[in-house]
Amino acid sequence: MTPTGADALDDATRDRYLARLGVDLVPPPTVDTLRRLHRAHLERVPFENLDLHAGRRIELDVDRFVAKILDEHRGGFCYELNGAFAALLRSLGFDVELLEAHVHDDSGRVQPFDHVCLRVGDIDSYLVDVGFGDGFDEPIPFVTGRDHVDTSGTFRLDAVDGGSVGLVRDGEPQYRFLLAPRRLLDFTPGCDFHQSPESHFTKRAVCSRRTSDGRVTLRDLRLIRTGPAGRVEIDIPELQLHDTLRREFGVDLRPELLQRLTTSLSSRPAG
Repeated sequence: MTPTGADALDDATRDRYLARLGVDLVPPPTVDTLRRLHRAHLERVPFENLDLHAGRRIELDVDRFVAKILDEHRGGFCYELNGAFAALLRSLGFDVELLEAHVHDDSGRVQPFDHVCLRVGDIDSYLVDVGFGDGFDEPIPFVTGRDHVDTSGTFRLDAVDGGSVGLVRDGEPQYRFLLAPRRLLDFTPGCDFHQSPESHFTKRAVCSRRTSDGRVTLRDLRLIRTGPAGRVEIDIPELQLHDTLRREFGVDLRPELLQRLTTSLSSRPAG
């Protein structure tokens, strides 16, 4: 497997990243390690697009992604999260490829480089994705036509005409990805699009992470918690935004970003 995208992290940065995921010792590049890190990333590093609503542009730069996760204790969206995670995995000895994916939506429109996911491993490889928001909890074996059941649903990879592969969750298509490996900068058109007014990412601010038994999500000024007891939604006053981000997601925005985000959200209805 030919490496593409980011280089591996240096040892000090690798160790800080592992600590962010609650891992004290450098683990070997095994399937068990991959599963453990995947779930830890979903629970500890939120999927969020807050920068887009605070006037801070996202550039495709792995050093910036990793610094945001480690130094600012933030998360990001797919290019940031999977880009940074790929670099961590390479630093642990995993083979990693970046794959171009297209997320299904009601419009039927296909946006080039809409999403990035990862293929990890060589002979026995896995689909890995810590940047989809509400997705699968464990890496999915790269085998088509076989159900993979985890705590987030039943997933399957299906071969699709044209040489691509489709990810299906509980019978519903999630996204389709191509098998040719890509470099991170190839995703510039998608990253640019998702920061434009045409993208759904610029319509609503989102911060979301997996919990031990469900998910917690902040959508603009509404907090949504799902778990065994069902779904609970509450509106968050503007003055509680900072505390909510810090308490629920470990996100402590710098004052200038918080101010711009609050201003951006204040004119929108909750929901």
